[in-house]
Amino acid sequence: MKLISIIVPCYNEEDVLPMFYEEIQKVMDQMKQEHSELSFEMLFIDDGSKDKTLQILRKMSLQDQRVRYISFSRNFGKEAGMYAGLENSRGDFVVVMDADLQHPPAFLPKMYNFVKDGEYDCATTRRVSRDGESKIRSAFARLFYKIMNKISQTEIVDGAQDFRFMSRQMVNAILDMHEYNRFSKGIFSWVGFKTRYIEYENVERPAGTSSWSFWGLFKYSLEGIFAFSTAPLAIAAVLGAFICALALILLIFFIVKACVVDEPDLRFLAAMCIMSLLAGLQLFSVGILGQYLSRTYLEVKHRPIYLMRENEELYRARREEEDE
Repeated sequence: MKLISIIVPCYNEEDVLPMFYEEIQKVMDQMKQEHSELSFEMLFIDDGSKDKTLQILRKMSLQDQRVRYISFSRNFGKEAGMYAGLENSRGDFVVVMDADLQHPPAFLPKMYNFVKDGEYDCATTRRVSRDGESKIRSAFARLFYKIMNKISQTEIVDGAQDFRFMSRQMVNAILDMHEYNRFSKGIFSWVGFKTRYIEYENVERPAGTSSWSFWGLFKYSLEGIFAFSTAPLAIAAVLGAFICALALILLIFFIVKACVVDEPDLRFLAAMCIMSLLAGLQLFSVGILGQYLSRTYLEVKHRPIYLMRENEELYRARREEEDE
């Protein structure tokens, strides 16, 4: 028998979870008919949801033995949710997908066919359109991929998603990366392994709303840049040299002009201009250093990536104690 673990990070997904569960059941039954050697487990990660997500997962775990869940003590973020799922998965193959049905479960049979014989270690989807997204958000997303691929040695494919069907070998390689500040799109590329990309059109959520705001996505993109590139440090050095050269040119210009025109105001303006340029350069450089230093600070504290409050085993044990 070959076990497929399906990891589903959840945050306030009460509206869409029943629909997801219904769809994934159909796909699992289809795959079981075509491949009798397959068995499944679904591992839902409740990332500190504030709605009824946890109650739904509890009910599902009692009705279906294939359903497992981990509920965090608070919201740790999607990256922590994916890591917890990978760490607690038991399957020979592992799937990571969202609960909002924007990662269509119907792709799973095709993805399995790519990975099952070892020809590929990973099958993933890549969006070829961004229908349903605002033009500003789409433009910034494309800009991020262009910048990231220019300044980093780790190539991140534009439109590639976290929806992945992976071999156990690839999952173990990802788990060997214990970093606290995680950027999975970069990690998936960095570990290597042979990956097959499946192109598809963007799918909108059938219910609920996304927890990703524009500001949240912007901070996430910065996390990727600082996690997989030291180019910002080089940019600070280049800008420093450029501004110093510009300040020197302006200094010479104002000195010559002050000597010719003999206006005290020009000398004062020259001094203020140079001071402003140098102060701006210092603040910019310190800001970049601070970003790297803050991430190093979080890493060296060795805090856990997530904390579990409850899982299906603890819930069942508590119910049995209450029944007694």
